[in-house]
Amino acid sequence: MDPETWRWIWVGAVVVFTIGEIGVAGSLFFLPFAIGAAVAAVVAFAGGAIPLEWLAFVGVSGISMALLWPVGRRIDRNAPTHKVGANRWVGKEAVVVSTIPAGAGSTGMVRVDREEWRAESLTSAAIASGSTVLVSRVDGTRLVVLPLEEALPDLSEGSPRWPT
Repeated sequence: MDPETWRWIWVGAVVVFTIGEIGVAGSLFFLPFAIGAAVAAVVAFAGGAIPLEWLAFVGVSGISMALLWPVGRRIDRNAPTHKVGANRWVGKEAVVVSTIPAGAGSTGMVRVDREEWRAESLTSAAIASGSTVLVSRVDGTRLVVLPLEEALPDLSEGSPRWPT
């Protein structure tokens, strides 16, 4: 291929990788390749040989990946929880609408925001109607909940959980 063609291939690669980075949520996966392609384009426009352009692309992409990977992991780890789907309820408080009977697999109903869900107790203990619970996970089409009294430590003076 003509060296002139490679200049525009590298510019096109920068555009494609940049759009890919914008289009894919989190982790900074395509950004190192966009940086590598940009450096390769600079080498191509400076008149460098095609093997030198490839060496610049691979080398800079590798270094960029090594530097940006930890940043991307940190961003993903600190990202807010799910905003859509059933998993968005994990960690939220709910109110028991109909008693959740004791026993594994026994379900009652809870209301989270404006939605009602079938729910079972994480501890297999009965949970009375009107109780506030914490959603610990989603299991298929039901929420697994923990009574708020068990989820939060009792820090009232004189309780066994009172810090000494």
